[in-house]
Order: sequence, then C-alpha cells, then structure tokens
Amino acid sequence: MSNERDGTPASPSGSSWWPRFKSWWSAHHHRLTSIEDSPHAIALGIAIGIFFGFTPLFSLKTLLSIGVAWVLNSNKVASAIGVTLHDVLLFFMPAIYWWEYKFGYWALHGALPQRVRFSHIVLQDYLHWKFFARVIWPTLIGSVFLALPAAIVVYFVMRSLVMRAKARRRVSATG
Repeated sequence: MSNERDGTPASPSGSSWWPRFKSWWSAHHHRLTSIEDSPHAIALGIAIGIFFGFTPLFSLKTLLSIGVAWVLNSNKVASAIGVTLHDVLLFFMPAIYWWEYKFGYWALHGALPQRVRFSHIVLQDYLHWKFFARVIWPTLIGSVFLALPAAIVVYFVMRSLVMRAKARRRVSATG
C-alpha cells in the first residue's frame, strides 16, 4: 500500500506524519513557485506572512499580512500562504507565545517576569485594557524578537527556492 500523492509507503496505522508532511510541503512549494510574480515579490509575501504568523493577533493575522503585502507591493497570495504555513508550528505555539511574553516583558520592564500566574481567561478578559496591557502587549512586543529573524531567513530561503524553480521551468520549457 502506498501514499497516492507521493508514492511513499503508507504506515500500517495509516497516520504516519512524514509522508503527509512531504505531500503537504510539496503542494505548497509548487503552489508558491508557480505564482506569476517576481521571486522578490513572492519571497517578501511569504516573509510578511511568517512575520504576522508569530503575532498574538489571532483574528487579524491574515488581514494584516495581506494589507502590508499590498502596501509593500509584494504578493498577497504568498502572504496569506505564509500565515497558513506558520500554522505548521501550531503544537509549539504555547511555548512560542511564552517566550514571546518573556522577551516582551524584558523589553518593556528591563527584567524577566518573576512569577507569572494566568488564571482562567474568558472572552470578556480580552476586551479589558488591563488584560491587554498585562499579557497581550508584552507578547506582541516579544513576537518581534522571534518574527523578524524568522521572516528574514524565510525571505532569503524562499527567494532562492523560487528563483531555482523558475529557472528549472524555463530550461525545461526551452529544452
């Protein structure tokens, strides 16, 4: 029995994550490299999406990434895909948000938080200024410490991958 998409053998339980991840990555990589735009615009769009993927602005991530991509004249589809690609880290997000909070608290107060106690948080807490100032603001500031380096690395890696894929397509089309 083999995986229909990439021909790799399926696991006995049918839930091996590696073939699914390879298939998912291949589909998204192909989708990104086939966008009709410059490698710079595609890579910048992905980098913008990755940057906003790190922020704790859950319902605004995609809208903000598309808006910034539009302002910076980069690819808007690539920025939306970048936010979606960031969701691969979903299982690590609590740890990432914790480190973002610590970095942000340090940046704002000059010291690491001594002991942080998060009680039960309900939807109404998000609407109060105290909660925003105590939790969301330091996390938002701290997200820049992780998002900016990740976006820069992703920009250069994706630009290289897109340039290589487009060059390969040009060679195969002419040859």
